[in-house]
Amino acid sequence: MMKQKLSILFIFATAFNVTAQNKKAVKTVAAQTFSVSNKKVSVYTTAEKSELRLTKTETLSFIENKQPFETEPCIFIDPTIKYQTLVGIGGALTDASAETFAKLSKKNQQELLAAYYSKDNGIGYTLARTNIASCDFSSGSYTYVQDNDKDLKTFSVAHDEKFKIPLIKQAIAAAGGKLTLFVSPWSPPAWMKDNNNLLQGGHLLPAFSQSWANHYVKFIKTYESMGMPIWGLSVQNEPMAKQKWESCVYTAEEERDFIKNFLGPTLQKSGLAAKKLIAWDHNRDQIFQRASTILNDKEAAKYVWGIGFHWYETWTGSGMQFGNVKQVHEAYPDKALIFTEGCKEKFDVKKMDDWTLGERYGYSMINDFNDGTAAWTDWNILLDENGGPNHVGNFCFAPVHADTKTDKLIYTNAYYYMGHFSKFIRPGAKRIGSASSRDKLQTTAFLNTDGKIAVVVMNQSDEKLKYSLWIKGQAATTVSLPHSITTLIVE
Repeated sequence: MMKQKLSILFIFATAFNVTAQNKKAVKTVAAQTFSVSNKKVSVYTTAEKSELRLTKTETLSFIENKQPFETEPCIFIDPTIKYQTLVGIGGALTDASAETFAKLSKKNQQELLAAYYSKDNGIGYTLARTNIASCDFSSGSYTYVQDNDKDLKTFSVAHDEKFKIPLIKQAIAAAGGKLTLFVSPWSPPAWMKDNNNLLQGGHLLPAFSQSWANHYVKFIKTYESMGMPIWGLSVQNEPMAKQKWESCVYTAEEERDFIKNFLGPTLQKSGLAAKKLIAWDHNRDQIFQRASTILNDKEAAKYVWGIGFHWYETWTGSGMQFGNVKQVHEAYPDKALIFTEGCKEKFDVKKMDDWTLGERYGYSMINDFNDGTAAWTDWNILLDENGGPNHVGNFCFAPVHADTKTDKLIYTNAYYYMGHFSKFIRPGAKRIGSASSRDKLQTTAFLNTDGKIAVVVMNQSDEKLKYSLWIKGQAATTVSLPHSITTLIVE
């Protein structure tokens, strides 16, 4: 009899649990419903062989389309499927950018600041990077400490007060008083390295590991005391590159050990544990090997916020190795991914209007975001008419160039391509489900905190392509122009 009662009680409890689970499932489904009823779509376009530059071109309405036919090109969006949260999009405030900025008239300085940092009148950058001491995009090599000053008693950022700090402060103000800023070193002082040289790679000498860790703290606290909050830092710019400019080599094991034995603990002891520590900060090609070596070590991994990467290993197509980024994201979903640097190298003034410049940005950003990237940072925000200044002749392109001889700002199409993301996809936005039914239309989509959906669609083909934006059985139809990028705002 007792067994029978227990069986009845078990059956009742099981039925109750199943019912409770079903109710929970119903609530989950209900919470994830989404409707575009009464919503409109504002379309902003930049296109080659036209005057369209982040131009609002039309407003679309949704009509019912429960199941598109195979012959109907579509961009499918599901706002109930959510992925990573966006930290921000922006560019680097280097010595080169600051020195070029200083040569502009006050009028053009204000125009540039608004163009980059105003959400309404510009493209609304919210993220920035700057160099700790000199890099290739400095007019010359410099450090913050005198030779053999192991205790950093001579530490001073006086060099930066002439050009770089004024630009950073003005950028923060132009961004509304808040700009997510992270910092990166290109090299320790020469005397801390085994080649006794700021340039040409070399390794950090073990005897100076603690001094070098203290140097990050000195820099961050000094900048913050001067009114420039620091959000994060990377361990080393391009740690596997022996460059003719400032550089320092760390193997994966060396970077891992420096993080867990020196930099991580030093940040914690100095009250800087909240700063976002970024490992790697180099190309996509070796990102998985570096990430796995560091993040498989629990003592190192606990200090690391995320993995940074660049795009310089290859130029186009599948060779850009986006799959490596995705694999890191899938293997270490609790760590963030941040694109820390990219630009087109080998500046040529005759190629300032080359449309592939912008398309490279769009292609990279769409794929990087779709592979889990949470933040995206361009290289120099501004360079001069020669693609510099640069003390080793490594001249490059920037989204905006200044002809310092005529006081003229030149906006490349890369500026507008980046703007299709930064202006409309804001910090805190969640990437949502998006897919294209045609390979000629590439897409990514985000749900902003204000409820607006931003869908980016890029067409690198020579064709004019009609397609529909499809959301939960409703579709809005438009046309993608040849070699164009479009942002569709559902609101």
